[in-house]
Amino acid sequence: MATVLKRSWLSYKEQIRELSDRLVKAQKPIRILDAINWDDSVQRTVIDGRFRKMPKIDAGYYLEKKPLPFNASDKLAEFESIKKDVETGIGASDELGSILTRNCNEYQGVVRMLEARGTPEFHRWSKELYGSPKDDFLDQHTTVRELGQTLYGILGNIDDRELGVRYDKDLSAEDVVAQLNERFEAYFHDHQVHVVLSDGIVADAAAGSDYVKIRKGGRFSVRDRDILEVHEGWVHVGTTLSGSHQRVATWLGKGPPSCTTIQEGLAVLMEIVTFNMTPHRARKVNNRILACDKAEDGADFMDVCEFYRTEGYNEAECYQHARRIFRGGVLKGGSPFTKDVVYAKGFILVYNFLRTAIRFGRPDLIPYLFVGKVTLEDVPILARKAKAQVIDPPLYLPPQFRDLNGLACWMAYSNFLNRVDLGKVQGYYESILKL
Repeated sequence: MATVLKRSWLSYKEQIRELSDRLVKAQKPIRILDAINWDDSVQRTVIDGRFRKMPKIDAGYYLEKKPLPFNASDKLAEFESIKKDVETGIGASDELGSILTRNCNEYQGVVRMLEARGTPEFHRWSKELYGSPKDDFLDQHTTVRELGQTLYGILGNIDDRELGVRYDKDLSAEDVVAQLNERFEAYFHDHQVHVVLSDGIVADAAAGSDYVKIRKGGRFSVRDRDILEVHEGWVHVGTTLSGSHQRVATWLGKGPPSCTTIQEGLAVLMEIVTFNMTPHRARKVNNRILACDKAEDGADFMDVCEFYRTEGYNEAECYQHARRIFRGGVLKGGSPFTKDVVYAKGFILVYNFLRTAIRFGRPDLIPYLFVGKVTLEDVPILARKAKAQVIDPPLYLPPQFRDLNGLACWMAYSNFLNRVDLGKVQGYYESILKL
């Protein structure tokens, strides 16, 4: 294989593009969720057995039912080769070189995680790649699990019937497909984005490079539809298109796990700033933290199903939510798949990034959250490289980020609110509310 070093006539941009394309190609067969998904027969067995018998999902199950579509050793070596060529070409200390190297390291971690499916080692890699409920936020004091516990108490006190509008699930999956196709035609004006039915996904929806899958047979409210529009469409598909259509940094269309945290955090943020988030939806996201935390502490698959049952979910929903936590891991507890902590965790990280950018007069950085699959640490680098015309600006920005006036004011006030003694304020209003 020809290396960047042997072709020294390449410009800096050409070297970045070549390395980027190699990285995109190398990661292509790595499909994490496909590799850890369970057969539909498992759900039937669990529900028909009235949740009394643990399904047999172990390392042997994955080897037999979900063999990896690549040779792990060869794939690790392929990423190692790219890292070496980054170092000998543009240099590992180069800002974009450091991002490419980090992404290679993460994909190598993903390969090792998938090799360990059904064993405790899977959880060790999952924590390294996605984090854990036990992790601190950047204040090195508050933890993700504390976020989950705090929101559980607050959201549990909200009576949805008192919020003015009831959102019944009166839309079929076919209705949602038709309506989102019409909306995406207007939003993605330069690209055709398809919304299609699918009977092979765990969640209600899943985004791809230029499509969104909707779970066949699902029922949705108009608020569910609006959430899917901004979450799956504006964020996930939009950043994929912005990244994959880069002239140089094509890797921005493909995100390793560290980018997943920001992707999902940004998607949750969009649900909130568009006023589409509901307490029901927030409880669903928050319960993922609590369920993952229980599993890390030793709760088994059936224990987590029971947690969801006590929260009011039906049998199929209990199974589906618990499966998200245990896919790839160990069903007896202690070793879950920790990806589901990134939704609420990512929202906090993105929100604090926005507050800081406004606090220090750098609103120019904010649109680069949508330039592709990024981490927060990447954003200032990508903004600087945009000025050098190495990075292209994002193709699609949601309205709230095309016009930052409202967001800037919100974040400005938010910076001050941290200084208010919330305990005393709540104590004052509590006495009034009890009258």
